Amino acid sequence: MVFISPSKGRLSFEKMMKDITEYIKGLPLSSYKIIIGTDSMVREETCFITAVVVHRLGKGARYYYRKIKHRKIKSIRQKVFYETALSLELGGQIAKVFSESGFAELPVEIHIDVGLQGETRNLIKEVVGMVTGSGFQAKIKPEAYGASSVADKHTK
Repeated sequence: MVFISPSKGRLSFEKMMKDITEYIKGLPLSSYKIIIGTDSMVREETCFITAVVVHRLGKGARYYYRKIKHRKIKSIRQKVFYETALSLELGGQIAKVFSESGFAELPVEIHIDVGLQGETRNLIKEVVGMVTGSGFQAKIKPEAYGASSVADKHTK
């Protein structure tokens, strides 16, 4: 699993997690939020971007992303569920590392690329249920900037 950091380049999952924990330890009295969101773009194939945002509340953020190419997915429902599943999978891995390294109290949010406007509005209840049932806080548009802004930026 390779992640890209705009400032550090290509990182393994382990190196990304080390960078995140060092960032948090750099200003330990600050408040942090970990945000994971996935967006996709369909062309000849479907490109999924999952972003990990470390938000130092009131003091900026840093982010990382990974890209997964998949066969072309035409169904919006299937695409949204796959995006959500990718975010949940990574969220689980990150939460596990945090719990093992003394950061279990850090809130992890899953940002889902669905909203009250548009064709995804009928999927909100199901995907929010998936996320909250997995133990994470769910955010939808317009609050889901991890998916709709950060991840979206890299699908182009």
